[in-house]
Amino acid sequence: MSTIQFQLNGAATAVDADPDRVLLDVLRSQLSVTSPHFGCGAGACGACHVMVDGRAMTSCDMPMWSVAGKDVVTVEGLGSAEHPHPLQRAFISEQAMQCGYCVSGILVSAAALLQRNPSPTEAEVRTALDRNLCRCGSHNRMVRAVLRAAAEMAAS
Repeated sequence: MSTIQFQLNGAATAVDADPDRVLLDVLRSQLSVTSPHFGCGAGACGACHVMVDGRAMTSCDMPMWSVAGKDVVTVEGLGSAEHPHPLQRAFISEQAMQCGYCVSGILVSAAALLQRNPSPTEAEVRTALDRNLCRCGSHNRMVRAVLRAAAEMAAS
């Protein structure tokens, strides 16, 4: 066991955990952050995506030692019910989700994209979301929602 310190959704966080334990497990079981979901367990589906230092990363295969001193953001850190992130508002407006299992990973991936590229093309959005699997058939609405959020963010 080690005490691992990092920023989680803007707050200094220290957690006692095995350094080789995966971030997803610690987030969900020790820190009660439940938006990242377990999907494949191999870093291939995107359901567990979180932002680490501004990059969308898989948390199901990321050991805790690798987040020490870093900034980790989950959907809970994007916005709140009172002040949702433009992406969250756009996903609701575009009805860009059905079952919702993949949505937190997609929102995090989209937020990382918009941080590094505030005015992405449709092709760039599709490429950024390519690592996120969605079986509900909402992908086109998700792309529209990301473009809508980018336009809203540019206008403000």
